[in-house]
Amino acid sequence: MKKIIELIKALCIKYKELIMYGIMGVLSTIVNIASFTIFEKVFGIPALISNVIAWIITVIFAYITNKLYVFESKCFKREVLIKEILSFTSARIFSLLLEEAILYVLIDLMNVNSIITKIFSNIVVIIVNYILSKLVIFKKDKK
Repeated sequence: MKKIIELIKALCIKYKELIMYGIMGVLSTIVNIASFTIFEKVFGIPALISNVIAWIITVIFAYITNKLYVFESKCFKREVLIKEILSFTSARIFSLLLEEAILYVLIDLMNVNSIITKIFSNIVVIIVNYILSKLVIFKKDKK
């Protein structure tokens, strides 16, 4: 039993970043889907517009959680923050356009349920965002 616990501990340390990204991804997805649902179902705002509003809320949440907890970027110098925020937002704009295309095709053209489509599109977006964050936005200097 002790060896199993040590193995689990070692795996958690080795894959901490990926585990934290998964946790923050789930939280971001909850924020995104909840915001989307509130704007679309409660306020009656069309799906594509609701998605943009939900995206703005989620990008703010995701930047903060990714910076602090996933990629542990502890630098708060003005120039670093500006670079991170601009590249993070640019990457998220790309994934927003990808998500909008998925929503348009599945909801508007194929008449698939909007919530099911939103969940599916979030899975695609999470994967794309991780790759962009890891390789471009919060990449560690090899010093």
